[in-house]
Amino acid sequence: MSDDTIRLVTIGRMLRRRSRFLVVVAVLGALAGYGTSMLFPPRYTATASVLMQGQWEDRELLTQAEIASSSAVVDRVGASLRLPGVSPGELRDQVRAKAAEGNIIKISGTADTPQRAQRLSDQVAQEFVAFAARIAGGSTDPDTAAGPEALRQEVTRTNRRITELANAADPGQTVESVQARTELEKLRTTLQDAMKKLDEADPTAGEAGMVVMGPAARPTGEAPPTRAQLIGAGALLFLLLAVVGHLTAARMNRRLRTEPEISKALGATLLGTVDIPGGRRAYRPPARGARARLRRLLGVDTPWELPAPQTSDDEAGRRLRYRRVCARLRDRLPVSRRLLVVVPDGDPVALRAAAQLAADARNDLSLNSSGKGYPALRVVEVSVSRPMVPDRDTESGALVVLSAGSRTAEELAGIAEACEDGGHEIFGFVVAGTVRTRAARSAGHPPGDTAAAPAVHRHAAGGVA
Repeated sequence: MSDDTIRLVTIGRMLRRRSRFLVVVAVLGALAGYGTSMLFPPRYTATASVLMQGQWEDRELLTQAEIASSSAVVDRVGASLRLPGVSPGELRDQVRAKAAEGNIIKISGTADTPQRAQRLSDQVAQEFVAFAARIAGGSTDPDTAAGPEALRQEVTRTNRRITELANAADPGQTVESVQARTELEKLRTTLQDAMKKLDEADPTAGEAGMVVMGPAARPTGEAPPTRAQLIGAGALLFLLLAVVGHLTAARMNRRLRTEPEISKALGATLLGTVDIPGGRRAYRPPARGARARLRRLLGVDTPWELPAPQTSDDEAGRRLRYRRVCARLRDRLPVSRRLLVVVPDGDPVALRAAAQLAADARNDLSLNSSGKGYPALRVVEVSVSRPMVPDRDTESGALVVLSAGSRTAEELAGIAEACEDGGHEIFGFVVAGTVRTRAARSAGHPPGDTAAAPAVHRHAAGGVA
């Protein structure tokens, strides 16, 4: 696992180098969000407000909001509206009530059409006010709530009967007639006092404490999440998953990047570093098949985590690096003999660098003080999954050429073991990198880079040199 800290510059580099892929992923996420919106029909929400007159504490308002969305109220709404295909449980999920500032209870109803949402919220508000009035009267039974009105009617009839009895009594001034009329008037007064107290405690007075503030406004837009929100959320979710996936893969990348790590894995010493013109595009493998063309189209055929290559127009300096590597090889070999150049497969930068080394070694006829020239180099590309190198013939050893961050320690250890099995001693390794050249020089390849590349032998598992 890489210990490098993920910085904003790393995220910016990833967004820049994987822009086409991330755009495709975002489009796929938007399509997924659109498909999700097709599974859920549009919903509309209307809101009605009920004013609670008088002094109310916050906890009392919360209690009234719970009552407004309770089954005792919502079930009566369902019985009144008789909505087709809507069960009581579904109807309770479509009703919401909350306490707002100013002693107001906001009741929201959600339905599949604006008209139904408006009717639902208005009906819930009315049923809530009526139910609260019945609670204030000490009963939740509608039949019981009609008792006070019946009592008033009975009192009215009783008053009329008292008047009839008083008129029918002996109009004389006898003691019995006077006492009878006096008792009847006392009874009338008692009934009037009782009705006055009943009116003061009338449950309908509770209705005056709750007022529906007009009908609910008909909704003009869908309730969230809307189709646009689902499409945007799908695109954003897929984009974030792609970014996190790239950063996680880079964090868990175990490919060796530093020269000491590569030296430890191969058990060899570094002979030098060389550069290949072409920038990041030099890491692009040749397109083979539809899958490779698709990767190139999406822009995922080159590594994104590598630092930006340096700009260089010093062709002489690049050629000097190759000659120094060849000179170190000449000085290390006992005699001027052939040398096997091993390149891990899937590393186009290393393959180009190895071909350039072989071309320089073949074309340079200079001799050192001992009369030895550059060794003849034969390039072979070795599979890292099942490495196999040709057996030793006339070669004096092997040289490994690879690019930084291309292979893990296990893969390089496998190549080292394959060289040992073939009887080749690893004299060292060369790290190849890339540089960018200016447009004036990029129109044609330098002469050193266009030299005829030697035949590269590809050895699959079990292959023979």
